[in-house]
Amino acid sequence: MKKNGMGIVLIVLILLLAACGSNSDNSSGSPETGASAAQPSESAPSAQPSESALPEQSGEATASFPRDIDGAFGKVTLEKKPLKVGLANWMLLELLLPFDLSEAGITLPFSAANSSLESDIYKEYADKFDDLKIVGENTQVNLEAMLAFQPDVIIAGSVSNKEIRQQLEQIAPTAWYDEEKINVRNDWTELLTYMGGVLGQEERAQQLINDFRTKQSEGKEKLAGRSDETVMLVQVRENAVYAMSYGSIPQYYDGLGLTPPDAVKEMGGPTQISLEGLTVINPDHLFLGYFNLTDTSLAALTDEWQDSEVWKGLKAVKNNQVYPFNGELALGIGPIGQAYGIDTVIKALE
Repeated sequence: MKKNGMGIVLIVLILLLAACGSNSDNSSGSPETGASAAQPSESAPSAQPSESALPEQSGEATASFPRDIDGAFGKVTLEKKPLKVGLANWMLLELLLPFDLSEAGITLPFSAANSSLESDIYKEYADKFDDLKIVGENTQVNLEAMLAFQPDVIIAGSVSNKEIRQQLEQIAPTAWYDEEKINVRNDWTELLTYMGGVLGQEERAQQLINDFRTKQSEGKEKLAGRSDETVMLVQVRENAVYAMSYGSIPQYYDGLGLTPPDAVKEMGGPTQISLEGLTVINPDHLFLGYFNLTDTSLAALTDEWQDSEVWKGLKAVKNNQVYPFNGELALGIGPIGQAYGIDTVIKALE
């Protein structure tokens, strides 16, 4: 009986040791991840996901960081999801505002006093930021201000910001979008997608694009009966007026199915025109994109034109089919201003 008892005890001990060895092997981490983790006690709460693994409040899918971002000058590695973003290129402002961020350092196309940042169109986007620092004006980056802002990442243009490449890269990891491959003026959607990848907000970028295309499509249906009337959009500055060519604003002409005058369709790009040149084109509908709409104390060349008999002889003027709108927004780059522009065109032509 003693021998049988000892045998049973030995068998139990062997089984216990085997079980302990199995638990020890499992704690060293799975072969897929190679990660090791201490086993939590029964009373301890489960581990929380890291900051980079948390989904966006807006429903963004889990963003994976670190990640490599392709750019014009090679790859850059972002160790964590950017929370503070610096913009070196002024053309990026409107593309950044709709993303889910709380802090940004921005470069403006004009001085802060003359910018549309405080306009009703931008304000609802700008107000959601806890900190919206101006780190550049009149397209020029203030490197000291950018350094003081301490961004997690800087987004820059390979041509526009090439001269300050070294300084920017010393401040923060810099994602260089290739301006020679991405034609932002003709199609900003590709750049918006790129920015979504930098920010870990790809779904948000795609949703913005989808919403804009839906607005275009719906607008095109509403204006389908006006295709026999010519439409012309111009950019009005202090000392010059530019006809916006067919190819320079496809979001309107193609997107809404508008019919430009033949002369506009043949232009290679935005073209400066005189009042006399405008009378030759003589569109049925004329949209005046003012860059001083938010500050009428600033001059606009068409102010002088409107007092002349030549102006009063224009078809659009005689038929009360001249429409002023904010050119800085509507003729700018991005879904916010161009959505405003589409709404303005539809309202005028419906």
